[in-house]
Amino acid sequence: MLSRKNKLLLFKLLSLFSVVRGYNILVITLAQYLASIYILAPHIPLQHVILDLNLFLIVTASALTIASGYIINNFYDAEKDLINKPTKSMLDRLVSQRFKLTTYFILNFLTVFAASYISFKAVLFFSAYIFGIWIYSHKLKRIPFVGNLVSATLAIAPFFVVFVYYQNFQTVIFVHALFLFLLILAREMIKDLENMAGDMAQNYKTIPIIYGPNVSKSIITFLIGLTLVPALLLIKSFDVGYMYLYFMACIVLLILFLVLLWKAKGKKHYVWLHNIIKFIIVAGVFSILLIDVDVVLNRIL
Repeated sequence: MLSRKNKLLLFKLLSLFSVVRGYNILVITLAQYLASIYILAPHIPLQHVILDLNLFLIVTASALTIASGYIINNFYDAEKDLINKPTKSMLDRLVSQRFKLTTYFILNFLTVFAASYISFKAVLFFSAYIFGIWIYSHKLKRIPFVGNLVSATLAIAPFFVVFVYYQNFQTVIFVHALFLFLLILAREMIKDLENMAGDMAQNYKTIPIIYGPNVSKSIITFLIGLTLVPALLLIKSFDVGYMYLYFMACIVLLILFLVLLWKAKGKKHYVWLHNIIKFIIVAGVFSILLIDVDVVLNRIL
């Protein structure tokens, strides 16, 4: 049996894991490595990619920045989350705001330290990334659509830095990136519908609050329609191995998503829609393996 002190420590660790959304960071880390192996550097031997110190430092710096970003976002949204996410908010509050800020600054210092081992350009990039997340959390997220656009851009930044590292400018990579960006942007718009109660209480000027839910639904429908374009291109015009099955499934799911979107009337429905897009994004990470199912065997040496 754990003592009371140990139980409290365990709950605080769980709280911190909840604040930084450790599960999201693990998925993003995996996605960066899989994208490097299968999409960005398919010509480089597998062990060279996995054991590349610079890539490891890029992924580590990305993870640290994202974790610090979740902390500062949680710090500014503490009151709003009490309304939108009461259960999660109670868990998050086991860690004090002071401790969160201290952790935030430590993580940012470690990010710059890790980036300094890569190059001065990496230091500049991650410093700008840290600033971008802060200004988004502090100011930009309150501006309708601008906040959504910036949030989606920040979300794909970890993949952008790996893309720049490998200097791979093939068209197929841009199409993959566009598909992901549009999905994330649609998810951000759904989150605004999901969080209307808390946003309204905290005077956030989101699209559904200013123009109404139907305008938001129309914009999301337009974004999903745009998302179908790169999905179809990746099926018809590019060699993505068996990953074409994933994109075909995505088209079906996104059409179903649109039907459910226009039937949705409350927070519960929007949570389901949010989870559908999240499922598509996470499934896409693991579906990268379908590009070449023999890659591990063929690229060991």
